[in-house]
Parts: sequence; structure tokens; C-alpha cells
Amino acid sequence: MVNFNEIPMFANLDKKFHKELHDSIYMKRFTKNSIVFYEGDESDYFYILLEGTIRLFKTSPKGSQVQINRMKAPTMIGEYACFEKEPFPATCEFITDGVIGLLHFDKIYKYLDDKEFSLGLIKSLTSKVILLSSLVHKETILSSEAKVADLMIEKISIFNRLRNNEIAAILNLTPETFSRIISKFKKESIIIVENNKLKILNSEALYIIVETNTVKECTNCIANFKKQLQLEGKL
Repeated sequence: MVNFNEIPMFANLDKKFHKELHDSIYMKRFTKNSIVFYEGDESDYFYILLEGTIRLFKTSPKGSQVQINRMKAPTMIGEYACFEKEPFPATCEFITDGVIGLLHFDKIYKYLDDKEFSLGLIKSLTSKVILLSSLVHKETILSSEAKVADLMIEKISIFNRLRNNEIAAILNLTPETFSRIISKFKKESIIIVENNKLKILNSEALYIIVETNTVKECTNCIANFKKQLQLEGKL
């Protein structure tokens, strides 16, 4: 179990508060795929992810899901909704088994006069704003190919750790679209898959895809042209 001194917002509180927090918090265990709260729910409690990994997503009027983020313990969830007493703007679901700590607002308000606590809260909220800004950019600006290329540049390990449908969900793409893009990248010699491990062969091409928001029909045109000439006996 995560200790309170491992959570940035609580880490710098006087140690005497840690025992008080421990005695006041309600621990709730969840199994994989369990819903912590739904978009539109209200609560009088502050949510702290103490164990496991969750994902936050919104649901469109047509029923499709738009994933906002995945978060690992220890971290705080839905701070804005809690402090503004607004409904949660997204649904929270566990993608592993885990534990949520529920702390009533009355206890949180008690610590707002503490400078370190308030600073930790501000930093947490700021990081969520930056995350949302990045998400809006990727969802409204980047093409499907650019979104895949951007993730490969930032977190190539994900492609060797998660299943294709899980990665597609992270990128808010259909599994079919994601598979088509991976096939295109392999065809253009940008990546290769050996022994079930994806490796980048041409990182420059990935950066170009993100910058130009498109994939050239042929990223290895000269080599392909020579190969065609060889097949025709002209080289």
C-alpha cells in the first residue's frame, strides 16, 4: 500500500497529519474493469488512487469512448470536480485490480491553509490542464497516422507491452485503423516486428509524419525504384 508521504500533495504535511489522514480515509478495493465513478456522478469525497492503474474516458452521444488518460498509483483523481462540487466530467475505470482512498472534503478543507499542501494541489491541477491541452491538440490536429507515430516516439515500450486493441483505445482509434497504420509503417520500412517485438527502423520518418501530419506514399522510393529496375533487368 502506498504511504501518504509518497503522494506529492500530502508528502510535505506535518507528519502528525499522516496518522490523522490514515484514520480518516476510507479504503475501497476494486477488481479489474470495475467503475470507480461515472461521468456525471457527484461526490463529497476526494479520490486518491493508492494501488493499481485506472483510465479516464468520456462517452460520446453515439456511445463511443474517448480515452483521456491512464493513471498509475499514487495519484489524485478528479480534483477539479471535487473542489468545484461539479459532476465528474469523465468515467473512471480500473484496468487492473486496485485500491481507492476516499477522503471527505471536510478533512481536505482543513489542510488548505497549509502552504505545501495547497502548492501540491495547484501542481496536480496544473498537470491535468497540460494533459487536457495535449489531448485536445492530438485529437483535433493530428491525423491517425501522426497519433501512432507520436506515441512511438514518446513511448515505444507500450507497443511491446500492450495488445493492439489496448493501444488503439489509448489513441482513440478503432483496432482496424490501428492495424492498417502499423501495416503501412512496416511496408514503408519505418518499423519492423521481430520475435513479437516492434523496433523503429526510421525514427526520422516518424518525426516527419508528426510534423507534416501525413505519410508519404513511399518513404523509401529510391530503393523501391532500383528494386523495380532490377526486376525488369535494366540494372
